[in-house]
Amino acid sequence: MSRSRKSLLLTLSWILLSIGTSILIILTQPIAPAPAQTPNTENTTPANSETSSDETLRDTLRRSRQSPDTPPPDPAEIARLLKLQEADKLYLAGKVAEAQKLYREAKAPFNKDSEASVELKPAITDPALLSPAGRVYWREAQDGIAKKLQTKALVPLQLLVEQNPEFIPGHISYAEVLTQYDRTKEALDVLERGSSLYPDQPELIKARVTALANAKKWMEASIAARQFAILYPQNPQASEFNELAETNLKRYKSHIRSEIRGNVISNVITGALGYAVTGSLLGPFSALDSTILLLQGEGSVGESVAKQAKKQLPLVIDEPTLAYVNDIGQKLAKIAGRKEFKYEFFVIPEEDLNAFALPGGKVFINAGAIAKTNSEAELAGLIGHELSHVVLSHGFQLVTQGNLISNVTQYLPFGGTIGQLFALTYSRDMERQADILGTRLIVASGYAADGLRNLMVTLDKQKKFSVPTWLSSHPGGNERVSYLENMITRNSYNRYAFEGVERHTEIKARVKKLLKERKEQAEKKQPTDESKDKILRQ
Repeated sequence: MSRSRKSLLLTLSWILLSIGTSILIILTQPIAPAPAQTPNTENTTPANSETSSDETLRDTLRRSRQSPDTPPPDPAEIARLLKLQEADKLYLAGKVAEAQKLYREAKAPFNKDSEASVELKPAITDPALLSPAGRVYWREAQDGIAKKLQTKALVPLQLLVEQNPEFIPGHISYAEVLTQYDRTKEALDVLERGSSLYPDQPELIKARVTALANAKKWMEASIAARQFAILYPQNPQASEFNELAETNLKRYKSHIRSEIRGNVISNVITGALGYAVTGSLLGPFSALDSTILLLQGEGSVGESVAKQAKKQLPLVIDEPTLAYVNDIGQKLAKIAGRKEFKYEFFVIPEEDLNAFALPGGKVFINAGAIAKTNSEAELAGLIGHELSHVVLSHGFQLVTQGNLISNVTQYLPFGGTIGQLFALTYSRDMERQADILGTRLIVASGYAADGLRNLMVTLDKQKKFSVPTWLSSHPGGNERVSYLENMITRNSYNRYAFEGVERHTEIKARVKKLLKERKEQAEKKQPTDESKDKILRQ
């Protein structure tokens, strides 16, 4: 009986101590971490001479036949990549029209209807500049809005936006009316399409930022505002958009912190329950430690997990390879705009096409992702996808919500598996967002818009030889290719921009050599069948 009382007193003492500590943590935590310093992105990789680049490409492709898990290239594919390489040179030299001609020759259309060229007219804001039909639509819509007649307002606005997309107030009014009638998702779609067609129009972007914020999509609102400020720094409203980005980022962080604080007491009680059931203090201290870490912010979580990952994972130390990946990653991260993170990019010497990102900007890329992609744009698509998980705080949201779940499930049979399944299911729901934002990032960085889409096609071809690891936890490849094609076509994103074949080919050759050497070293360390039999006989 005395032992039972002692256990009860210890449990109550733990609860009181934990609650007091948690309250102290909540009161003393800063609102936001200090901005991190961005790593140096200077390119340390010397380019090969132009005379040898074609032969380097041919040699790399020939040697790729030796890999059993990748389809061998045919002469037509080699010729296509050589044409893309020539187009890249023209593009970088400023001969954009000539470059795009070659890009079009090297790239097949998505389908027979998707490549219909529609020339965008310059943006206008004055209704007097509309076509006669456009002026009628606008007048009818204004009358419907004034009389609060839903159909009379929405139908002409829809026709106006479809037939006169250059009229910026049309998009804004259409979205406002849709929102008024509780059709928020449609309103956001209207503003997304409009801002994709006319990304340099501040009033349109501001309307989208406001709509996202009103829908409590504060992170997306912050990114939209930040991208305008970064892409159009000379615009008189650039500073205003930077302020909007910061305001919405603070709102998002406040929301996340309130969720974490709401879990503090639950974690403490769960930890105390674990002590009462198991007699172990490990559970309570784990609950409290994880809460402290979460309250410190995304950067701290990423640093903590990355520190352990770097201890456990082998890492490539080849400077040209690391500089190449870092160059791409930092370029995309700059556009994404989450400046409070310290972005770091690591390469793991594994052959699978795989990558993962940790909260706070730590991105790990398998060497196989370099070896099995065809261009810098494809690799940028992969990195952009992973960076999107970072800047949208997907991982941190999972950690925040999974924190309580992991503390509960650690006392259940197979609890760890339950927590992992929860996280995996939730992550799949976020993949489309990462695909969409990742594509926007590579477009804004000057890469061909179909980089991520082409990566999906590359992966689909390789499925005949092996199932790519990166696809195993993501939606189906055909589904993703389809909606990426629709997005690129609908938003008129430029497919005929920089592919980056030459430098990618150089690094690809280095990576293949590194992987081959590592495999040979691993085989030397493994005992032969004869030595295995000898060990078993002993």
